[in-house]
Amino acid sequence: MSTVLILGASRGIGHELVRQYRADGWRVIASARKAEDCEALRRLGAEAHQLDVTNAEAIGGLGWKLDDEKIDHAWLVAGVYGPTHNGFPTQQDFDSVMHTNVLAAMRLLPIVAPLVANARGKLAVISSRMGSIGERSSPDGSLYRASKAALNSVLADAALSYGPQGVTCVSFHPGWVQTDMGGSGAALTVEDSVKALRATLAGVDASRNGAFLNYDGKPIAW
Repeated sequence: MSTVLILGASRGIGHELVRQYRADGWRVIASARKAEDCEALRRLGAEAHQLDVTNAEAIGGLGWKLDDEKIDHAWLVAGVYGPTHNGFPTQQDFDSVMHTNVLAAMRLLPIVAPLVANARGKLAVISSRMGSIGERSSPDGSLYRASKAALNSVLADAALSYGPQGVTCVSFHPGWVQTDMGGSGAALTVEDSVKALRATLAGVDASRNGAFLNYDGKPIAW
């Protein structure tokens, strides 16, 4: 039985990843910040761990719990948008967004990637086209954009570090999705986005290590 790890599975894309992988018979290990969300994940058949991705001790504890696992696919989904206004973020806004979207990845990937290397598997982070510098046409959501550009940098470093160990590392734009963040008017249902994300990750090989991809596999400029 293949094993998938989904970090940030309380709702939206992460929760749907759990549902779809379980429906396909995968063993699912998932995390959520709140105890009640972990219980909901267990009802879906997942092995759930309570994790606040901004807490270094909690991340270390998760690493201890997962020691020696063989993870075929790993997804880092946890993220926040932050303030909707542009420019001059408060210290609190900056810390919240950067700690959740960037620092958490810098702490989690070195713990998760060796577990994926045990299975010569695949590791994905949910980024955003808004983090692309080469395709940028608007400054809206400047703090979120900066955090996703930084997340892409973290993923690129992971690809260099763990690619030689057999891990294929990919950054994904999930599309404009009907989640709490994307809103009800978004173009994609969460079910369709996740179905495409899963299929794309399943189809990538080592030649795509370090890629920044749309949910359907089309490359996105850094």
